[in-house]
Amino acid sequence: MKNSRLASWKTALPFLFPSLAAFVVFSIIPMIMQIFVSFTSWDGLSELTLFSDFSGFMNQFYVGIENYKKILTSKEFYQVIGNTLEFVALYIPLILIAATTVALILNSRVKGVGVFRVLYFIPVITSWVAGALIWKWVLSPEYGAINNILALLGIDGPSWLQSSKWAMPAIVLASVWKDMGYFGLMLMSGLQGINQEYYEAAAIDGAGKIKQFTRITLPLLTPTLFFVLIISLINSFQLFTQIMIMTPDGGPLGSTMVMVERIYKYGFRYYEMGMAAANSWILFAILLLLTMVQMKLQNKWVNYDD
Repeated sequence: MKNSRLASWKTALPFLFPSLAAFVVFSIIPMIMQIFVSFTSWDGLSELTLFSDFSGFMNQFYVGIENYKKILTSKEFYQVIGNTLEFVALYIPLILIAATTVALILNSRVKGVGVFRVLYFIPVITSWVAGALIWKWVLSPEYGAINNILALLGIDGPSWLQSSKWAMPAIVLASVWKDMGYFGLMLMSGLQGINQEYYEAAAIDGAGKIKQFTRITLPLLTPTLFFVLIISLINSFQLFTQIMIMTPDGGPLGSTMVMVERIYKYGFRYYEMGMAAANSWILFAILLLLTMVQMKLQNKWVNYDD
């Protein structure tokens, strides 16, 4: 048995080697280097001698856990976490509702549904840079489309991206627009995987469309919803492009400062690579913890149809 496994590995290794080599060079080694950098005050401009002169590099830049202490005891960190939680609280329910609605529409057997599938997926393939610039115009307080529509209804629209109260909701709107087609396609696949015999049996028993949705569709769609929840939560903590374009420098009064935006600022604007690396590992720890909690809780609400 062991010999057959060894022979299988020897056969597979030449085919796996290119991918494994790229994974080690571009993922594993940078991660190891980043761990060491997070314990230093390296500025990103001085020569990085972790391999050629490790002891000399550490003697010059090593600061221990000071970076982590500085981050975790700063008001900025808790403001960043608060901003991120605000985004999560608004984005997750909206994206789940919007993506489920899109999935139901795309999975329907109405005439011209193919056109709708293309239209809903256009934002997904649109560059975030282009999309963010469009939303920056749409949300303009003077000539933006949203405020003009609100004005027709007799409502004075807010100054969206210039307001510390409305900047994050504006980012949420743009993010839901961008992502609902992507997650809607995933949920549509989940809908198509539900056995149609359940609906036929429910119809014979006199169940209406609403009861079929609540008693059949939603319970059997929970595995896909669970996957969408995990991916969307991870994406929520990795906000960057829309923040940098729509609300540069963290928005009014820091209302849109988030983790990845801070990592970029510390690394490439303030030239504090140690702080940037430490922020990265704190973000990794947060995402790991949240994913573990979700994996633990899935047994209470996810139904797997065997």
